[in-house]
Amino acid sequence: MAAIDMKNIVKKYGDGFPAVNDVSIDVQDGEFMILVGPSGCGKSTLLRMIVGLEDITTGDMMIGDKRVNDLAPRDRNLAMVFQNYALYPHLTVYENIAFPLRLAGAPESEIDQKVREASKTLELDEHLERKPGNLSGGQRQRVAMGRAIVRDADAFLFDEPLSNLDAKLRGQMRTEISRLQKRLGITTVYVTHDQTEAMTLGDRVAVMKRGVLQQLASPRELYENPGNLFVAGFIGSPPMNFLPAEVDGTSVKLPFGTVTISEEKAKRAQGKGLLIAGIRPEHFEDASVKDSPTAGSTFSARVDVVEWLGNEAYAYIPFEAPPEVQAQLTQLEKDLDGESMRTQLVISLDGASRIAEGDEAEIWVDARKIHLFDPSTGENLTVDEARAGRIHGREDPSGMAKAEAMADEGEEIHSADEA
Repeated sequence: MAAIDMKNIVKKYGDGFPAVNDVSIDVQDGEFMILVGPSGCGKSTLLRMIVGLEDITTGDMMIGDKRVNDLAPRDRNLAMVFQNYALYPHLTVYENIAFPLRLAGAPESEIDQKVREASKTLELDEHLERKPGNLSGGQRQRVAMGRAIVRDADAFLFDEPLSNLDAKLRGQMRTEISRLQKRLGITTVYVTHDQTEAMTLGDRVAVMKRGVLQQLASPRELYENPGNLFVAGFIGSPPMNFLPAEVDGTSVKLPFGTVTISEEKAKRAQGKGLLIAGIRPEHFEDASVKDSPTAGSTFSARVDVVEWLGNEAYAYIPFEAPPEVQAQLTQLEKDLDGESMRTQLVISLDGASRIAEGDEAEIWVDARKIHLFDPSTGENLTVDEARAGRIHGREDPSGMAKAEAMADEGEEIHSADEA
């Protein structure tokens, strides 16, 4: 096992487009690190640079105490599991798992021992003589993982390994991968665009946008203390609600009414003018079923649509947003790869709630959970930095601004070439 330390990694293609831009991530020995972000954010490119399938333009890639920029993939002792399994269709499960050992010239006794140990761990014993074409998607992915296990690699690298599976199988495989990583204690870097995988699997999660690292933190830290609008909008399902807000003392004026926030939060937002308030759906509730509605604020609003799911329901309440807020939400929708950021409030309700479409409902909101964002920069003005991991924009504001500007420039070049 070994730590992986990425220091100011940059990857530029021939046209100058920066696919990865000044990314620094320290993966600790034995850690499960997730690289997450929308399509085209550079996460797979970064993974391929770790394994050596992509050249590094500038920066240092360290595995253990060794700089590996110029090492061939076979010399890095890393095991990679791909999205498409990459199994040999003419070989049995046993021979597919054994393949890297045979390639390395290992003795037959060692091959048999390691293959059977991996097979037992992955519950593949009854399938050893079958061929990949006769296996389910989940079984094929386990074979690919078995081939990685027998190599005694310093780290596992996963490139969206579950994206070809159906929803039920993805859930099962997430659990298996998590158990396997904990049992082996091996350093793991896992690429996904699925934030559910990111939140359930990782010790820490690196959120990327257009080749630039946005925030590196534990799943809980990302969820509770997003560093900017992009992270807040990407992490969480349904996504965080974004509303126009004006702060006056400790009062925050929102489209549905006024709520009170702490003096500490209010102080950070004073004098900033029009802001964007972020509130997650679960921080609302039907006031009639809330145990202690006096602990927060309540407001009345007409409900447009209700989706009842049994144990919970979602209510939708439209609102109007001024141009400054709407412009930022439009840009956020673009950054999130087209995920809709409508000007509507999404509220999570207890399944016992009787709120129906068209009702004028009394809604409770936990004002302690409100985040306030600067519309011009997207920065979270009220983030608790002690519980937010690493926020690139706060660690190195000038470096972040430079990287974002380069990403903008590269995107313009790319758009011009396509035109």
